Amino acid sequence: MTTTAVPTPQPSPKKLLLSIASAVATALLILLLIVLPAEYGIDYTGAGKMLGLANMAAPRQTITLTDNLGGNQTLREVKIPSAGEPTPLPNPAVFQDEALPPATRTLQLVLPPEKETEIKVKMQSGKAIAFSWKVAGDGDADSDDKVYVDYHGHDPSFGSDFFVRYKEEQQSAGGNGTLTAPFAGEHGWYWLNFNDHAVTVTVTVTGYFDDLIDYGIH
Repeated sequence: MTTTAVPTPQPSPKKLLLSIASAVATALLILLLIVLPAEYGIDYTGAGKMLGLANMAAPRQTITLTDNLGGNQTLREVKIPSAGEPTPLPNPAVFQDEALPPATRTLQLVLPPEKETEIKVKMQSGKAIAFSWKVAGDGDADSDDKVYVDYHGHDPSFGSDFFVRYKEEQQSAGGNGTLTAPFAGEHGWYWLNFNDHAVTVTVTVTGYFDDLIDYGIH
């Protein structure tokens, strides 16, 4: 007995295009009606609110960054006023009048091998400090011991995922510099001692800050 194969009918190009268009339209509807309201709080149609999806989106947090250093690059292009009058600063925040003199604090800690620690400077937005830190090993102030360091800032109220990095070094024996806080929060150092012996870390901060916090050895 001979069996004859029946050819499978192929969809016409028109039907194929209609199927693709239908699939795209369905995906767009799902995106507009469900995904955007639920994931991002974007509800163009109002359906998300009606379905109770708009409340599912995680609240977005925003932070304001302060730029006290920028804005005066074009100062020489500013129109000079009448003779004897000062030229106005486009960004006058470069000068900050303070009621008290700058504070100075020093912290010193012994960091055992394979241990880590953090020291943070609590600062308000726009305030400035000068800092210096150094490493000494085995009680020898002239040693050439180095540690890993990550100088960064974060706002604890934003959780552990939010931080900005100022400088990272795989091996460093110390550092000096200044910082104008771009936002209110904690700005400071994370150190990891990868040596096979303890090292002493000394930090000195001068300027306008609220506190110098030692987070201990971990």
